[in-house]
Amino acid sequence: MATANKNLSEYDKNKLPKAKNFRFGVVVSEWNEKVTEGLYNGAYNALIDNEVHEQNIIRWNVPGSFELIYGAKKMLQTQNVDAVIVIGCVIQGETKHFDFVCEGVTQGIKDLNVQTDVPVIFCVLTDNNEQQSIDRSGGIHGNKGTEAAIAAIKMAFLRNQASLMHDYKNPMLTSGAIQIDEGTPLELKE
Repeated sequence: MATANKNLSEYDKNKLPKAKNFRFGVVVSEWNEKVTEGLYNGAYNALIDNEVHEQNIIRWNVPGSFELIYGAKKMLQTQNVDAVIVIGCVIQGETKHFDFVCEGVTQGIKDLNVQTDVPVIFCVLTDNNEQQSIDRSGGIHGNKGTEAAIAAIKMAFLRNQASLMHDYKNPMLTSGAIQIDEGTPLELKE
């Protein structure tokens, strides 16, 4: 089990990029609400802890995990966000419905990442039972929502850095050549 010996809520704030100027969309499934609300709270608290302004966190609810794809797509098209986090929970049942929903959501979110310029962070639990989901949404294994928020911050920063590098079209730039910190001047060699 990948999370058996790891608390998903642990991160070093000092090693993260500055996030206060980014806007984040969060699309939350209402299905398995006890779990998805826990995941949202983990994501929200991590964003706030990393100085994201409350007004720069846009939350939309959708009925279920399958609808996360459409919700994220519309968020990308209308909200000018730097990253989107999709939050859902699919618990194994007695039918193959679990397999179809998990596969569809995974492929749909992958497609959004391939087709758009804004990262979409996958925070959809696909567990065998409710207890496993509870354990990962604020329980004994921490909060996968927290982990998704940290991934969103890192990916928003990567997107921002890549855009700056592309704008300057300077082949001399190497990894880490542009460091984006508040108050630090941008220095490029011509």
